[in-house]
Amino acid sequence: MRTLIINGRLITTNEIIENASILFEDGIIKEIFRDPPAIEGALVINAQHNFISPGFIDMHVHGGGGCDFMDGSPEDFLSIAHTHAQHGTTAMMPTTLTSDKAGIMRILDCYDKTYGANKNGASFAGMHIEGPYFAMQHRGAQDPRYIRNPDKEEYDEILLKYDCIKRWSIAPELPGALELGRLVASKNIIASIAHTDALYDDVRKAMEHGYSLVTHLYSAMNGVVRRNAYRYAGVVEAAFLHDELDVEIIADGKHLPVPLLQLIYKIKGASKIALITDAMRAAATNVVTSTLGAKDNGLDVIIEDGVAKLPDRSSFAGSVATADKLVRVMWKDAGIPLTEVIRMITETPARIIGVSDKTGTLVAGRDADIVLFDDAVNVMKVFVRGKEII
Repeated sequence: MRTLIINGRLITTNEIIENASILFEDGIIKEIFRDPPAIEGALVINAQHNFISPGFIDMHVHGGGGCDFMDGSPEDFLSIAHTHAQHGTTAMMPTTLTSDKAGIMRILDCYDKTYGANKNGASFAGMHIEGPYFAMQHRGAQDPRYIRNPDKEEYDEILLKYDCIKRWSIAPELPGALELGRLVASKNIIASIAHTDALYDDVRKAMEHGYSLVTHLYSAMNGVVRRNAYRYAGVVEAAFLHDELDVEIIADGKHLPVPLLQLIYKIKGASKIALITDAMRAAATNVVTSTLGAKDNGLDVIIEDGVAKLPDRSSFAGSVATADKLVRVMWKDAGIPLTEVIRMITETPARIIGVSDKTGTLVAGRDADIVLFDDAVNVMKVFVRGKEII
């Protein structure tokens, strides 16, 4: 079926085209029109002057709708994909939490089993392993039972067995972490700096060994620190100083207040920032208590003030955000131009994870991953590879 969306405000990298139309067929964008065309035999959808945007890409998400990827069942994987698609996400990287080797491999097995069956939700863009090689003092809500230094025998086995891994978040200052960074980068897997006690010089070394991304900037890492009376720049300052480093941010308005969102944007720019939800199972629900990680052995969390927290309120525990909220916060609260906000949740993450030849922009020949939303960023319709999800 040829589908034609008309009468929309179409968002490109640099402008918003008024009264635009977009034609797609067999899951592929065929043409963008600045004036209403007459396409014989097409299903016509009137956007009613709402925005036509590339589908949102979430490169760091743990769960939603009451499910977590760590639950490890195909039903949970598919449910999470469908839940987030209803909020505009058309592609995502399922993300693990710190676990033992068996737990990590169980989730990777589930991804391989589920990938081809994912027909009614956001598409899967490869697995993101978050941990278990983290700094204990910056663990946040990661389960301390499983945090450890890089284990070559363990990660060699995992990397040999699974082709679905596209990203690994690691504390680069740990013994063996530089070797691991070089290895994963050589396999075209993103090596990302995360949950780390690293300082500026550690980051420079990490970059020399293949690290190219900073996981949820500001969260679970050092800014300026003082040691033996001297001040040292941390990961935050390194991310700002090195233009080569991409960063991701949890733009839910809770993990980072508006002034920090504005600062990151001012320094790094939309081309180097990816907006992420870091959502846990309570996202898109109304619960007040939940579990971070697998239901049978995860951590208890509470939901209050629009964010997930550990019960003692010592740390946030992921987010309950969906992608539409990230857009709303960055546009409405932080005052960043909408084209730039959309770039941070479409084109930039597509480049970082290596799928920009397929998605992330509304260009002829790309996948028809499309979101329609109104001026309040209420999602009206979502298409994943041309299939209408909502």
